[in-house]
Amino acid sequence: MQQPSLFSFRSLSVSQLSRYLRELMDSDEILRDLWVQGEISNMSRPSSGHIYFTLKDASSALKCVVWKTTAMRLPLILQSGMAVEVHGAVSVYERDGQYQLYVDAVRMSGEGALYQEFMRLKARLDAEGLFDPERKREIPERPRRVGIVTSPTGAALQDMLNILRRRYLLVEVLLSPAPVQGDEAPPALVDAIRRLNEIHDVDVILLARGGGSLEDLWAFNDERVVRAVADSRVPVITGVGHETDFTLCDFAADLRAPTPTAAAELCTPDQGELRDELAALSTRLTYALQGGVSQAWTDLVDARHKLENLSPLWMVRSDRQRLDEMSNRIESAWHAETRFRRSQTQSLQNRLAALNPFAVLKRGYAMVTDASGGVVSSVNQVSEKEILDIKFSDGGVKSQVTAITGGTKDGENR
Repeated sequence: MQQPSLFSFRSLSVSQLSRYLRELMDSDEILRDLWVQGEISNMSRPSSGHIYFTLKDASSALKCVVWKTTAMRLPLILQSGMAVEVHGAVSVYERDGQYQLYVDAVRMSGEGALYQEFMRLKARLDAEGLFDPERKREIPERPRRVGIVTSPTGAALQDMLNILRRRYLLVEVLLSPAPVQGDEAPPALVDAIRRLNEIHDVDVILLARGGGSLEDLWAFNDERVVRAVADSRVPVITGVGHETDFTLCDFAADLRAPTPTAAAELCTPDQGELRDELAALSTRLTYALQGGVSQAWTDLVDARHKLENLSPLWMVRSDRQRLDEMSNRIESAWHAETRFRRSQTQSLQNRLAALNPFAVLKRGYAMVTDASGGVVSSVNQVSEKEILDIKFSDGGVKSQVTAITGGTKDGENR
């Protein structure tokens, strides 16, 4: 930044001087990115959501400001009297002409050294392969027995038990108690994990505790505990601290949950979803049974029909049916033949009746026969005084020929 020369003006206003000092501080690399250690005092949190406090030590004091957006992300609740390390940039508040620290991160005093140790140990264990994703194992969807490693008096245990009861009543819970803070915590946590691994039917282990500072959570960064998690025969889910807290055990575990309650949720199915799944399976089973019964009934009917077809009784019945059909066909044929014969007979009778000479006599004709019964059809066949029989339709007479008219004899007219 090109800084204005103080000697280019005869005098500066208060505002110009304050602005110059602010620009000067804003351009300083050290003042733009630094950590400051001290004790919080005179803290206030107005309705705007911003936080104002004084950071002091034995001989000096520094005004500090935490804007609302930053205050909402702080991992701890600030209180007067806390020894902290704050990170931010120093600038001038022009209205009052005072410099102050604009804070963007806060940690408990001494956490800086712990964080460095955290990073050093993380790099070494990572190089050994303890955090390799290929080592992670699947968490069983429906565990029958869940082991919990946590403090028996902490709120985290009750929170997890409430979640497990609400989500999955079928699960059995085994508590392997251990302190979760202090020098005695690491070996106790290792023993608690070992005890659960010696029980053959434990499906998953929950390693959990509530929130706290980096120092409070340090037992879960202990190398012994991290190795116990990595070497566990049983899959491990960690739920240590709050969502923004990470421990080395989280990297070694098979699954990391942001909180203890989230760990309990991740290791168990939701009973509402299970009920829905069970209802769907019940419906499918009902349809399958109905379909199976229907198919079995169809197969049974087909088998019965096949058996009946092979039965001698069925063959007798079938032959009876064929006999009835043949009888019906014979009867029908006989009736048809009888009708045909009757028709033929009637036709012949009609033709015969038409050719019957007596039928002709009924129309006024007469039939003449000689004494021998021969039919006389010409005058050439009779002689005078010959006796002839003349038959009419209703009787006959005998007549003697007295004269012959017409006809021919030897080719001549008589």
